Amino acid sequence: MPHFLSQNWLLDRRHLLRGLGVSLALPLLDCMKPLLAAENAKRPRRSVFIYLPNGVNTYEYQMPTAGADYQMSKPLQALSKHRDVITPISGMYHPRGLGHHHNCSSIWLTGAKIGQAERNSISVDQLMATVTAPQTRFPSIELSNQGHSLSYNTDGIRLPAQANPGVVFRELFEEPQGGVDKQRRGLQRRGSILDAVIDEAAALDRQLGKADKGRLEQYLTSVREVELRTQRADKWLDVPRPKVAPADRSRMNRSISLEQLGDYLRTMYDIIVLAFQTDLTRVATFSTGNEGTGPAVPEIGVKQDRHSLSHHNGNPKLLSDLLASDTFNFQQFAYFLDRLRETQDADGPLLDTTMALYGSGMAYGHSHGNASLPLVLAGGAKLGLKHGQHVDYNLTRDFQGYDKHKGIYHSAVNSKAHLSNLLLTMAQKMEVPVERFADNNSTASEVEA
Repeated sequence: MPHFLSQNWLLDRRHLLRGLGVSLALPLLDCMKPLLAAENAKRPRRSVFIYLPNGVNTYEYQMPTAGADYQMSKPLQALSKHRDVITPISGMYHPRGLGHHHNCSSIWLTGAKIGQAERNSISVDQLMATVTAPQTRFPSIELSNQGHSLSYNTDGIRLPAQANPGVVFRELFEEPQGGVDKQRRGLQRRGSILDAVIDEAAALDRQLGKADKGRLEQYLTSVREVELRTQRADKWLDVPRPKVAPADRSRMNRSISLEQLGDYLRTMYDIIVLAFQTDLTRVATFSTGNEGTGPAVPEIGVKQDRHSLSHHNGNPKLLSDLLASDTFNFQQFAYFLDRLRETQDADGPLLDTTMALYGSGMAYGHSHGNASLPLVLAGGAKLGLKHGQHVDYNLTRDFQGYDKHKGIYHSAVNSKAHLSNLLLTMAQKMEVPVERFADNNSTASEVEA
């Protein structure tokens, strides 16, 4: 029998099970982990960002107390069984985003100042993807039920998002038609085109002035990004995609109308969980609606879209329906946390190695107020996050921004509570080597273990 320190008994991850004419690669098992390297082995680190449009019913959402003994507000009670793994956060805002009305989702993950003379910047999820992309088939996935992505590349250009769950499933888990050879020919053709573009740009560069050189370099940065993704895609062509159980396939590989919003959201959440479990990607964004509309919830009798409900003007019926919509959406997020907690990999529940940020870039939709954003941070215990408290940056000094209406802030109470502080902290937990992000002025040390 070999000595245990030799580790010759360890199973190879590439070991195949063969039977009935099918070969399946084994999942990562504890018996595949080298003993001496186990402590130093890097576990996958994952992040997902989920956007709720048009803020919330602020009257019912705000919580009067902070700390571990906080009382959950009505909509957040949907998350009560996850109290130990979540942190509601109040009082954060984007200083550059004040007064941006329906542009809130576009800067939620960038913290950029956008106006006629400004452009967006890289979103934090894409910053994370620069670190995780070499380990996964897909650098990131972008989902949106109404088409608007939350993600922006290094040039501040919005990445496309997919709205159809069936299409998302097939792109992730099924081989494209035509086989590997056809895919490789397509990638090689793309590579040849990119080479030609770079050669032409190099020749043109010698004829340009300083301003045009800068614009050309910015363009070439995007070209090089496509080139890098093309090279990575080619390397993954010979790696089989993970097998999916028939029941899961039939449940996720389908189109779902927003008339069945709960079914739609839960299916998208299931796809994200499966993508994380199979390590197809480690970064995801999901916008559950656009600021200009935001889906209604007809299955619970809420027939107006979230944009209409948010402009309630104090109307009791609209406020009641907005609260019902808020509660419904938090219930679906609770389902997502359920799935992350019950789904295991070699390091335990996925939730322990996954950070999930849920919230909005707007707070009080009626006046487009965004000085105290509704945010809930969940998971990531093994990445260095702590939970079980309400972090309220509005309680750090006198309520100078406090409106006569309960919990409505038209100006920031704590000017230091930048949302970029939290985004930077999450990036660092993903081992992105950065000390600055957007307009951060600190880190969110309150959520760190």
